[in-house]
Amino acid sequence: LVDDARAQGARIVVGGEPAPELGPLFYRATVVADITDGSRLVDEEQFGPAIPVIKYADVDDAVARANASEQGLGASVWSDDVDTAVEVAKRLQAGTVWINQHGALNPAVPFGGTKQSGYGQEFGAAGLKAVAAPKVISR
Repeated sequence: LVDDARAQGARIVVGGEPAPELGPLFYRATVVADITDGSRLVDEEQFGPAIPVIKYADVDDAVARANASEQGLGASVWSDDVDTAVEVAKRLQAGTVWINQHGALNPAVPFGGTKQSGYGQEFGAAGLKAVAAPKVISR
């Protein structure tokens, strides 16, 4: 996906290559700029150490573009104004939205996606119910 972005004219700010000294499946943390919607790195849910940095006009534009994605596992909102960040988070179509952090999971709190992301819930009571099969034996 990074190679595809590079071929489309995106700028690799840092990373952008494998890290074979760490093993055959390792890839360096990568930041890609000058990239737009429609690029595979933007549009596909890739779970890799590569992040696209996309320019937006205003918060409404950022929310609309995020919500246009087929993915909705997790999102993050970064701001000095936590109240405003929470209002933006409420507008995002994602299973989890972190404020001023990303990827922090608590096993007591359910985690799961929306749209084409995730398969139900993990963690918390909802997650336990998703992987457990209650059985009652009565005599």
